[in-house]
Amino acid sequence: MRAPWGPQAGKGRTVVVTGASGGVGRAAARAFAARGDRVALLARGREGLAAAADDVQRAGGEALVVSVDMADAQAVEDAAQKVADAFGRIDVWVNNAFAGVFAPFTDITPDEFRRVTEVTYLGYVFGTRAALRHMLPRNRGTIVQVGSALAYRGVPLQSAYCGAKHAIQGFNESLRCELLHSGSRVRTTMVQLPAVNTPQFEWVLNRMPGRARPVAPVYQPEVAARAIVHAAGHGRRREYWVGGSTAATLVANAVAPAFLDRYLARSGFDAQQEASAAGGNGGPGNLWSPADGPHGHDFGAHGRFDGEAMDGDPQEWVSRNRGRVGAGLLAAAGVGAAVTAGLRRRGHG
Repeated sequence: MRAPWGPQAGKGRTVVVTGASGGVGRAAARAFAARGDRVALLARGREGLAAAADDVQRAGGEALVVSVDMADAQAVEDAAQKVADAFGRIDVWVNNAFAGVFAPFTDITPDEFRRVTEVTYLGYVFGTRAALRHMLPRNRGTIVQVGSALAYRGVPLQSAYCGAKHAIQGFNESLRCELLHSGSRVRTTMVQLPAVNTPQFEWVLNRMPGRARPVAPVYQPEVAARAIVHAAGHGRRREYWVGGSTAATLVANAVAPAFLDRYLARSGFDAQQEASAAGGNGGPGNLWSPADGPHGHDFGAHGRFDGEAMDGDPQEWVSRNRGRVGAGLLAAAGVGAAVTAGLRRRGHG
């Protein structure tokens, strides 16, 4: 039987996860570790990284902590080399680190917009370049770009983040074409996520009157982690949609983008704030320094929305089993056609 990882299956792979100190990255690191993988944890925050390393070891994996700012290209190259020196190779690289600002575009300074772009977009570019430097000579490996429904559909109050996610989408498509052209066995795939219950809403720079929150429905980070692990083992697939809300948003945006513009203009501001709670005060959040640094604390994988966050979704299974679904639909269509033909023959008999 083929193992779940596909043709290069087997435990003990070396996996790099950026943004691994909290949220989706933290949950993904645990999920890879549960398979017995060696997991390199890349992030800025000292407290979160130390706790993430403990999580990985308790889950059965081997951890390597590398403190790095993903906006620093040379530092990212050096981090990749540390991983290769410690573990011998890099099999999977998961780009996940990001920064954000919750504010109208006109309330975001040029330096803040640049910083979000450098971390969220260029961090993926630098991470991908570092991964390819180690994967291309071996002609194998998988790069997973953790995306979002916002890679296709921009929303108000997140112009810097949405712009970066759109840029990642275009960059990844270009790279994928180049790898296919060269016949490389290095794969790149993208996982488009829904709203997730992570600590980002505690540390993000927020200039809105209400406390920042994800747009419902909200999913637990483990849902995203399972999709990332699956994508890492099935890198031939162009992208994965996680959550019914992601699928609905992307389909609606393809069919009626102007309608979504007007809908989000009416609903998008309130949907991303808790009106009953005071919002941010314009402080820097974790934009320039980690919230889990020397004077901070570990935030973990989950945010404050455990009470409403979902642990699964039927679309999660559909996304992982698209071939089975397609075969089933074709079979159903064939049966339906056969029944219809039989009824017609009887009617003419």
